Amino acid sequence: MWVSNYAIKKPIITTVVMIALVVFGGIALLKLKTDEFPEVTAPVVNVSIVYPGASPAVVERELIDPLEESFRSISGVDQINSTAVDGYAVLTVQFVFEKDIQQATQDIRDKISESRADLPLEMEEPVLTRFASTDFPIISMTLTSDTLKPVPLTQLAEDRIRRELTALPGVASVDVVGGLERELTVELRPDALRASGIAIGQIVQTLQTENLAVPVGKLSGSLDERTIRLRGRLSGPAEFEQLVVGRNGNRVVRLGDVADVKDGSEEPKTAALYNSTQAVGIDIKKALGYSTTDVSKRVLKRIDELQSELPKGTTMEVVRDSGARVEASVTDVQSSLFEGALLTILVVFIFLKSWRSTVITGLALPVSVVSSFIAVLAFGFTLNVMSLLGLSLAIGILVDDAIVVRENIVRHMEMGKDHLRAAAEGTSEIGLAVAATTFSIVVVFVPIAFMGGIAQQWFAPFALTIACSVLVSLFVSFSLDPMLSAVWEDPDVGHHEGRSWLSRKLDIFDRAFNRLTRFYKRVIGWALRHRFLMVVLALVAFFGALAIPATGAVGSGFFPVEDRSEFQITLECSPGASLEYTKRKVIAAVELARKHKEVMYTYSTIGGQTGTDTAQIYVRLSPKKDRAIHQDIVAQALRNEIRQMSGVTAYISTGFGNFRQIQIQLIGPDTDILNGLAERIAAEVRQVPGAVDVGLSSKGQRPEVEVSLDRDLAGQLGVSAATLAQALRPAFAGLESG
Repeated sequence: MWVSNYAIKKPIITTVVMIALVVFGGIALLKLKTDEFPEVTAPVVNVSIVYPGASPAVVERELIDPLEESFRSISGVDQINSTAVDGYAVLTVQFVFEKDIQQATQDIRDKISESRADLPLEMEEPVLTRFASTDFPIISMTLTSDTLKPVPLTQLAEDRIRRELTALPGVASVDVVGGLERELTVELRPDALRASGIAIGQIVQTLQTENLAVPVGKLSGSLDERTIRLRGRLSGPAEFEQLVVGRNGNRVVRLGDVADVKDGSEEPKTAALYNSTQAVGIDIKKALGYSTTDVSKRVLKRIDELQSELPKGTTMEVVRDSGARVEASVTDVQSSLFEGALLTILVVFIFLKSWRSTVITGLALPVSVVSSFIAVLAFGFTLNVMSLLGLSLAIGILVDDAIVVRENIVRHMEMGKDHLRAAAEGTSEIGLAVAATTFSIVVVFVPIAFMGGIAQQWFAPFALTIACSVLVSLFVSFSLDPMLSAVWEDPDVGHHEGRSWLSRKLDIFDRAFNRLTRFYKRVIGWALRHRFLMVVLALVAFFGALAIPATGAVGSGFFPVEDRSEFQITLECSPGASLEYTKRKVIAAVELARKHKEVMYTYSTIGGQTGTDTAQIYVRLSPKKDRAIHQDIVAQALRNEIRQMSGVTAYISTGFGNFRQIQIQLIGPDTDILNGLAERIAAEVRQVPGAVDVGLSSKGQRPEVEVSLDRDLAGQLGVSAATLAQALRPAFAGLESG
C-alpha cells in the first residue's frame, strides 16, 4: 500500500505527522468547552402571559383560545400545548424541526400583534422564550441575614449581586426568588371616599398623571443644546398624601384625606427557604454556547469576592452547583477511558508477549484518542459524557487495526524476511481487509449523526467521535505501525532463546490458551455435525432474548438510574392555597427530610408561575461514599412520610429524565368531563404495582367569588359593567400607577 510504503521510506515525516496530530489534538482538548450533555435546541417557542386576577377558565377563554386559533395559521406549526392557571397562561408552540427558530419567534410575535385588539386590556405584555437545554439554573444560592430586613436584603440581591453576576461572560440571566421589594401602597378608605364624593377612577387617573418624569423638549443655543425633563416623580408618602384628587364643593380633597399611604413592601408572591429559614433565592442560568464548568467557576469566584463586601451578618450559600456535578461526571468518564486504555494495552502485551510489539500497537491509542479532539472541536461539540462515551466504547476498537497489522508483520518476519520487507508486505497483504473492517464500523455509526431531530443533537457527538477515532486509528496502523516495525527491530521475534523472563512466564498463559483453542475446535466440530440443532438453538436464543423485555424481567428507560446525591420534591397544596399555608406545609416536609441523616440541607421555592399553592424542594444528600443507601431509598422513605401529611400531594424526581416517565393525554372540548375521566384513570393507575407520584396536570378549580350585576339597578344608576370592573379591580386586585 502506498501509505505504508511512504511511511516506511520517510520515517521522519511520519513521526512529525504523528507528533503534529497529538499536539493539535491537545490544543483542541484545551479549547473544548465542558458540559455534562450535548446542548440541545428545538424549534419550540413558549409564550407566557400574566393576566392578573383571572381564573383558569377565564384565562383559557380570553387568552388561550384566541391565541391558539391565531397560531394555527402559522406555517410549520406541529403542535400547541397550553396551560391555564390563576392569572397566568403558557402556550408552548412546537414547530416542525426544519423551521428556523428565529423566524418562528417572529411569526408568533406578529400573530400576537394582530390579535391584540381581541385580547383583554388588563393582560401584561407576552414574554416569548425559546426552548434550550440551558433553560435550567446551573447555580442556585441563598442570601440570608441576621441584620437586614427582607426589603433591604432583596435590594441587595437585586441591585448589587444580580448586577455583578449578570455582567459575567456566559451568564444569561440571574433570577431573584422569594424577595420583597419596596412598595408605596395607597389603601383607600371607603367611608372617606363616600363622604367626599370621590370615585376610585379619579384617584387612579390622578396617580397615573401626577407621578411621572418625562422629557418635554430641548433648548438650543449658539454653543450648546440641552434637553428639558419634567421632574414629576413622587418619592415618599408625604408627597403622595398632598396630591389633589378632586373637589367636594369648594373644598380641595387630597389623597391623604381619603387614603392611607404606606411605605412598605409589596405583597409577597414567592418565597424561598434554606432548610426552614426564610431566605432570598438567586438562580443563575448560563447562555447557550458556553461551558457549564467555566461559567460556574467564574460565578463562584465572584461570589467569593462578594462575600467579603456583604453587610455584617449577611451570608451567601451555594445550594446547587451543576458545574461541580458536570466536572465530576466528565472526570468519571475520563477515568474509565484511562483505565480502559491501560487494560487494553495489558491484554495486548499478554497475547503478543513482546513489549516492543505492545508499544508499537499501543501507540495507536493515545494518537487516535487525542487526535479525535480535533474533530470534536471542528464539529462544534463540547467535551461531554456522550463524546467521551464514544471514545470509551472505541478504546477496544482503536488497537484492533494495529494488532492485526503488527501480527501479520511479525508473521512475515518469522518467515525470514528483513524488517523493511516484512513491514511493507505484511501491511499490504491485509490492508484491504483492515480497511474494510474499519469502514464497516464507520458506516454503522455515521448515519446516527444524521437521523434528524433532537436525537441527532444528542447522539451526533457520540457517533462522530467514534467514527473519527477509528479512521485515525486506521491511518496510524497503515503509517506509524509499519514504520516503527521497519526501523525498530524486535530481537524476540523468531527466537525462543534469550527472551525476557516475563516472556517466558507468559508461556504459561499461552499453553492455557492453546488448551482452550483445542477445546473450541472440538466444540466447532460437534456443532458442524449437528447443524440442524444449532440452527434451532440459535433461533431459540434470538427470539428468547427479544421476549425477555416483554416479560418485565428486564426494565427499560431512556436514561440509566443514577445516584446524583440529590432529588427534588414538587409539593402541591389544595387549589387556591395561600403562600403562608404552602410555606407551613413546606416547612413540615423539610423537617421530615432533615430527620434523615443522609440529608445535608434543603432549598425550597414557593409560588411563581405555578401559583402560591405549589412549591419545589431541592434535597441535597451527602456524597455517595458517605452513605450506605441509594438516593432512591431515601426518596421513597420520604415519599411515604409526606404521604401521611394532610392537604398536600408530593411528586419526587430522583434524577435526569426520571420524572413522570409515563404520561397519558386526554383531549376533548369539555374541561369538566376531561377532569372527571382523568380522576378515574388516575385512581386505576395508582393500583398498578410500582406506580408512584400519579397526578394530574390540572389541579382543580380554585375557589372563586362571583359578582353578579343587577342590570335594572345598574341601568337606573347609570353604571355599566365596565365601570363596575374598573372600580372593583383596584379595590381587590390593586393597580400599579408608576
